[in-house]
Amino acid sequence: MLKIQDLKKSFGKVKALDGLNLEIKDGEFFGFVGPNGSGKTTTMKIISGLLNADFGSVILDGVDALREPEALKRKIGYMPDFFGVYDNLKVKEYMTFYASIYGIDGAKAKKISMELLDLVDLLDKSDSYVDSLSRGMKQRLCLARTLIHDPKFLILDEPASGLDPRARYEMKNILKEIKDRGKTILISSHILPEIAEMCTNLGIIESGRMVVSGTVDEILMAKGAFAPIHIKILGESAPAIKVLKSNYLVQSITIKGNEITVLFNGNDEKATGLLADLVSGGVRVASFSRQVGNLESLFMNLTQKVDIEENEWDINGEA
Repeated sequence: MLKIQDLKKSFGKVKALDGLNLEIKDGEFFGFVGPNGSGKTTTMKIISGLLNADFGSVILDGVDALREPEALKRKIGYMPDFFGVYDNLKVKEYMTFYASIYGIDGAKAKKISMELLDLVDLLDKSDSYVDSLSRGMKQRLCLARTLIHDPKFLILDEPASGLDPRARYEMKNILKEIKDRGKTILISSHILPEIAEMCTNLGIIESGRMVVSGTVDEILMAKGAFAPIHIKILGESAPAIKVLKSNYLVQSITIKGNEITVLFNGNDEKATGLLADLVSGGVRVASFSRQVGNLESLFMNLTQKVDIEENEWDINGEA
């Protein structure tokens, strides 16, 4: 349904997108993740026709999004990360107002509005003023507004941003129901466990380029070698650090007391060799285990972000 090829966009000297490639098929729930400034929102705005690209192509359901932005209006529902609401309107008035933008009015607009408010669990708030709603309710109202013209493709930029756990849970269930209704969804989020649970497919973007994409299981299986290794030692850490620094597959070393976490770019066979090197190097190893691959550890590794607890060493030996 969506095919992006070699998409480029710069703001002055800053490259927001640097040859991005992305493909999303009909019915997919595609998670779009990356660090702040990686190009996610820029990509979404270009797909939605809100921003012009410098180079590349965006084809959505057979329509050239860059050359025919007006033709996309009926196909796309875009929910931005920041959105305005009309606080002096009642919820039902807010919905019928947006329906009118798409030429939907009268009884039809009222029927669609009530159905969508029911979907996002706001039907009992239809006579309430928008400014009386909680943040979570306003997020759900914005989602309902995005669906008012029955678009085939939804673009959701951080729809759960700033929500408490209960509100995120409610939003997650609503998105699952929307997906079950046959919509194709592109969602950006920093809440990686929920992305892994909800999405059928995933893409990780870094510095305006797609680092990896596929189903969550495919990515974790293919990139499983990136899962951290946890080592517990007895005695001084210096011998262990010496061995670890000498191994070219060790990307970083984080120490907390007598526990060491290593980002290791090697398969299980290579990890076994690392353990043998530690033992032969005089390190008293109390435990040595590899974390089961998960999306958060993969994301941190692929985007070169590592949390430091007490002391982190890089492969050049600098603390």
